[in-house]
Amino acid sequence: MEEFELSELCRQGNNRARKELYEQYSGRLFGICLRYAKDREVAKDLLHDGFLKIFHSFDKFTWRGDGSLRAWLERVMVNEALQFLRKNDVLSIATEIENIGEGYEDPTESEVELIPQHVLMRFISELPEGYRTVFNLYMFEEKSHKEIATLLDINEKSSSSQLHRAKATLAKRIKEYTKNNI
Repeated sequence: MEEFELSELCRQGNNRARKELYEQYSGRLFGICLRYAKDREVAKDLLHDGFLKIFHSFDKFTWRGDGSLRAWLERVMVNEALQFLRKNDVLSIATEIENIGEGYEDPTESEVELIPQHVLMRFISELPEGYRTVFNLYMFEEKSHKEIATLLDINEKSSSSQLHRAKATLAKRIKEYTKNNI
């Protein structure tokens, strides 16, 4: 079923279309939830709550061409994850990672390509919530520090600092992994 037709049937409350929407997009949306959640159970809860919000919010969706449904679904899911993080006050918990320092050496593209994707995703999931959230918003959602600051109710310098610390931590983990496993 085409995106437009699927979105219109979902807007009308058609359960068969809702089931197809879930089957078509739940894997991708679960991946988004996993990027923000610390574990699979929380990610499953976020996915469930996100789909409930999606099904009850189709009147807010505006068709803008192919890909607009997927983009809207992803935005709803990211917002659901951010709402969860704010509600549980995990973003205000300051976590320091020792031995990061100001400078770090970025891993080469070839080093990163040698690491299985599931390992890279594990490294991201192991970042402290604040670092992980800023990293995800900046790298995957392509938000600016100003947008991140607004979304998370932090200042831009804090967003920049947390991104720097996330990248430094990931660079260190990647260097260690390639040194020990490749």
